[in-house]
Amino acid sequence: MPDRNDAALDFLSSRRSTPAKTLTTPVPDLEALSEILTIAARVPDHGMLVPWRFCVLQKPQLDKISQIAKDRAIAMGKPDEVVAKAHGQFDRGHLCVAVISSPKDSEKVPQVEQVLSTGAVCVSMVNAALAMGWGAQWISGWISHDAEFAQQALGADPHEFIAGFIYFGTAPDRTPMRARPDLTKLISWPHK
Repeated sequence: MPDRNDAALDFLSSRRSTPAKTLTTPVPDLEALSEILTIAARVPDHGMLVPWRFCVLQKPQLDKISQIAKDRAIAMGKPDEVVAKAHGQFDRGHLCVAVISSPKDSEKVPQVEQVLSTGAVCVSMVNAALAMGWGAQWISGWISHDAEFAQQALGADPHEFIAGFIYFGTAPDRTPMRARPDLTKLISWPHK
């Protein structure tokens, strides 16, 4: 019988992200953030290609990126509420890590596996922060899928894309629970 890690299982079965717009200061310091990033990098990575990288964005950088997001949304003709949301996401943040998917050329490891590894980094980063007592949320949206924004704001190369923005901070006393999927509708047991 395998050894159970009940503390880890309790954490995973009750974990919940903290809405980024509710996060306040203080935020993880350099030591805590380094630990979070180290844990996040321990994900499945077939071929050890490390097909991702991190851009740490503190308040001054978030303010600059906020303006780039606003300008980009206006240039694309987005509605006012979309402009405000794109701008506000960065304007309200105090500490964020942009996770950049950076697939490598490989005959053995398909790009889809590399992208999945990047997604695993994002969820591991959130879970590491939550396990350390911080609030955290993974946000994407249209702005993270816009190649021109990625290049202007983060210096992304043409083959790269933003997998998401992971926001960190102090969580409010209560983070509301949300409904979880009904597993009976998601699991199938193929017949023999």
